[in-house]
Amino acid sequence: MSSTGIADRVAVVGMGCTSFGEHWDRSAEDMLVDAVRDALRSASDTGGDDVDAYWLGTLGSGQSGLTLSKALSLDYKPVTRVENYCATGSEAFRNACYAVASGAYDRVMAVGVEKLKDSGFSGLLRADPPSDGTAAELSLTAPAAFSLLDPAYCARYGVDPADMRAAMTHVAWKNHHNGARNAKAQFRSVVSKEKIESAPTVAGRLGVFDCSGVSDGAAAALIVRAEDAHHYTEHPMYVKGLALAAGPALGAADQDYDYTTFPEVVHSAADAYAQAGVTDPRGEISLAEVHDCFTPTELVLMEDLGFAERGKAWQDILDGAFELTGRLPVNPDGGLKSFGHPVGASGLRMLYECWLQFRGDAGERQVDAPRLALTHNLGGRPGSCVSFVSVVGAERD
Repeated sequence: MSSTGIADRVAVVGMGCTSFGEHWDRSAEDMLVDAVRDALRSASDTGGDDVDAYWLGTLGSGQSGLTLSKALSLDYKPVTRVENYCATGSEAFRNACYAVASGAYDRVMAVGVEKLKDSGFSGLLRADPPSDGTAAELSLTAPAAFSLLDPAYCARYGVDPADMRAAMTHVAWKNHHNGARNAKAQFRSVVSKEKIESAPTVAGRLGVFDCSGVSDGAAAALIVRAEDAHHYTEHPMYVKGLALAAGPALGAADQDYDYTTFPEVVHSAADAYAQAGVTDPRGEISLAEVHDCFTPTELVLMEDLGFAERGKAWQDILDGAFELTGRLPVNPDGGLKSFGHPVGASGLRMLYECWLQFRGDAGERQVDAPRLALTHNLGGRPGSCVSFVSVVGAERD
């Protein structure tokens, strides 16, 4: 069962994104202002007064809509603050799109921001709400939880651990290769496979280069009705499908869960594809931005999203299928691994890359004639996740 969807009813006509990284000298407000101004500048004849409502995504860099209204000095506009783990920026986008599609507003903006570097957040520890103590996985750090994907995948599919290690290394190498071609990425250096494999371990077989960084950053998207899109830009980006799935969060208590898939991703992908009319994701999707929080995550996602056969993604990765010149470029902007992961902004950053690719503005990482793109966010941990998938296009069908 899938949702009805809003295919081709709304379009993105402006986007902005700050560089991601260690912005010790900039506040969350500073980054919000920069991202919103860039989004408005990219849409013809549009100013802040033209935006009817805002959706703000942030995990922990502000409370309530005042976080944005104060930064932008808004005059009594509606601002809704949302949070959905690492899918927070995508959640802001999803809600903003539905608001326009419903006819409630003509022009809205989705904004995401996170200021993590001077917050004390390390990426290893997090504060969880009180529980009854039965959720054993909450005692694990994020790297420890996702490190379980590696041995589980090898065991289920009979993959030699050396081949799995090589595939994980290739994911990190690929995304750093792409990020080195992105002026806004947090990490802009090519990293050799030897360095990746010799890095200090964090959890299980995950080394430093198998883990995404902790970042500051902001991104924004201006959304209007599809029929109005060409009033603002010659190259709108049309929304084809938006899907969110929240799992039952049984986690380690589910004896049937084997850590080789994210069921929430499978469900959200099927929903988004149905909305967008995609029947062959491997053949129809031109590029994908996926939630590579850890290298084995990207590997498993290739199968959950239908880009590779079950048990075969490791081989496709080693064969170069998901490189810039491969059959389906994945994370051409460097992904979380290289671009960075300021939680509330990451989902919108993924859409920003699609926006650039459709316009032919991605420079050295430009994909040839992209038509459809996919973005994917994952929040939580294996066995207890929320998953978002969007399909966006360069043309309105």
